[in-house]
Amino acid sequence: MASEKIYRSTKVIRLIILCGLVLLIGVVGMSALARMRQPPVKAVTKERPLSVEVQKAELENVPVVITGYGEVKALDVVAIAPEISGKVIYIHPRLEAGEVIPQGEVLFRIDPSDYEATLKGALAIIEQLNATILRLNKQHKMDQERLKTLERNRDLTKAQYDRIQRLFKEENVGTLAGVEQAEQAFNVTQDQVVQLTRTIELYPIQVEEAEANLASAEAKQESAKIRLRQCMVRSPFDARIKEVNLETEQYVTPGLKVLSLADDSVLEIRVPLDSRDAGQWLQFKGKRGRDQTAWFNGLEKLPCTIQWTESKADITWQGILHRVVKFDQQTRTLTVAVRIAGPNILNKNSEVMPLVEGMFCSVKIPGRTLNNVIRLPRWAVSFENTVYLANDHRLKTVPVKVARIDGEETFVSSGIKPGENVIITRLVDPLENALVIIN
Repeated sequence: MASEKIYRSTKVIRLIILCGLVLLIGVVGMSALARMRQPPVKAVTKERPLSVEVQKAELENVPVVITGYGEVKALDVVAIAPEISGKVIYIHPRLEAGEVIPQGEVLFRIDPSDYEATLKGALAIIEQLNATILRLNKQHKMDQERLKTLERNRDLTKAQYDRIQRLFKEENVGTLAGVEQAEQAFNVTQDQVVQLTRTIELYPIQVEEAEANLASAEAKQESAKIRLRQCMVRSPFDARIKEVNLETEQYVTPGLKVLSLADDSVLEIRVPLDSRDAGQWLQFKGKRGRDQTAWFNGLEKLPCTIQWTESKADITWQGILHRVVKFDQQTRTLTVAVRIAGPNILNKNSEVMPLVEGMFCSVKIPGRTLNNVIRLPRWAVSFENTVYLANDHRLKTVPVKVARIDGEETFVSSGIKPGENVIITRLVDPLENALVIIN
């Protein structure tokens, strides 16, 4: 027991001595390392500059171009409907959608048999009435000559009657029967004169009636001729067929739409513009003409550039700003019409397709001129209308007045002096008065 206690005591002492040696070695090592330490070199703080691109501000006069979009439409689109009823007996061999039928060619024809018969009937009536009028005029002249003879006979019988009556009354010559017979002869001739006079007086009325009937027959004849001409429907212009609802042997009636034709010689694009933009930049004449109505009559008819949105940038057409179509207060838009006619519809490059109905195009309309403005990239001006300047290699934020934003360009009218360096590099929340290096 005693030896075991001695052994444990010795082991504890050894552990204590070992721990002391370790601590001593650590203290000595730390002292040595402390003596080897040197003070750190003092760091020099430098300001990191921003590398930027700048644009020197220059005043210029910029013609404003208003850009809008619209769809090309044919100016004249005509719906063809028969003016008469009947059966279709002929259709143009190329009467199909997309075909172009030259002016004057027959599009379709309606059976003219009924209208030809009506015309022949009207002609027969006209001939009959002409003969009637001729007969009445001749009879009128003949009866006028006959009236002269009857009037002479009347005068003779009247003289004979007066003589026989005088002899009978004054000289008692003759008989009462003779007087009455002479009176009867006078009365007969007198009645004949009266009857013929009435007949002659009726002749002008009969002629007028016949002439009225003749005019009515001639009107029917003209109507029959018109109906006969309407049996043949011709192309009113060099027409593109848009829609066809017609077949041979089909019975058609007046007013039934069978064709839709488009005149592609004159095209029009209706372009809606922002009313504020239009009011500020569209060019109007200073004086009104004779028409003093309250509408946009003074719009300048300026050349416009048209480009199909799906074509290359160098493929354009020329149109003319024609008129203001409407003003819509709800959408705050002003719709203008741009017209393209004649050779302007075809592109100068013969290999390029022409401008046609249905194309969605951008239209550039020349407007007024912006005077004394500075042109900058759109991203150089913040949404708060401020720009960054590089003055003495320091960044400075200044407010500006934006006159117009057009695509990727912004035009500043005030806030920047000519010759100042405007930073055009995109910066995100830079520090005011930061150091900048101009590339």
